[in-house]
Amino acid sequence: MCNMIIKRLGPDLVEDYLRFFDTEDHSDNIPEHKCYCVCWSSDDHRAGTEMMSTAEKRRTLARKYIENGMIKGYLAYEDDRVVGWCNANEKTSCRNCISWLRLMGSVENDTTKSIKVLSVFCFAIATDMRRRGIATKLLSHVCSESIREGYDVIEAYPRKNLKGADDFEGPLSMFLKCGFTIYKELPEMFLVRKSLV
Repeated sequence: MCNMIIKRLGPDLVEDYLRFFDTEDHSDNIPEHKCYCVCWSSDDHRAGTEMMSTAEKRRTLARKYIENGMIKGYLAYEDDRVVGWCNANEKTSCRNCISWLRLMGSVENDTTKSIKVLSVFCFAIATDMRRRGIATKLLSHVCSESIREGYDVIEAYPRKNLKGADDFEGPLSMFLKCGFTIYKELPEMFLVRKSLV
């Protein structure tokens, strides 16, 4: 892993991002289920079901969302190959997206107006590169960058009951290792936070 570097996603990396999702197995190994991580970035949740009904439509949306700056996060590279992804976006930008409305109903929708919160929504790691600490390195990088970007708090939402490869939110233990604490216990997940101020 000595050759690993982490880059912030932007329009210049859209082809790398799409290639990563194109070529890596989805957690359930069903190609049509490839998410392209668009469900955390939808700009129109009312039309989302149709807009995101196929992998090809989600891929098209991913390109649009990256070019518009709606999908935010970091890509991990080993040499020239993307081996990991972390979706990290401002919480206020994501509370009306499809995945938030579907999965995060028990998470508070209103944070204190005076604080700027970054949400870490998910990780995707190349199948042959799992269990090598890539997600932890991505998370540590996100924490460092967030301080420079003026965030007050980083939030994440690990599940209580891990289900294997489908645990895209990351395990609680990883967040605790990186200095997060449990802020709130919810029925199916923990809301963990790390203060940056």
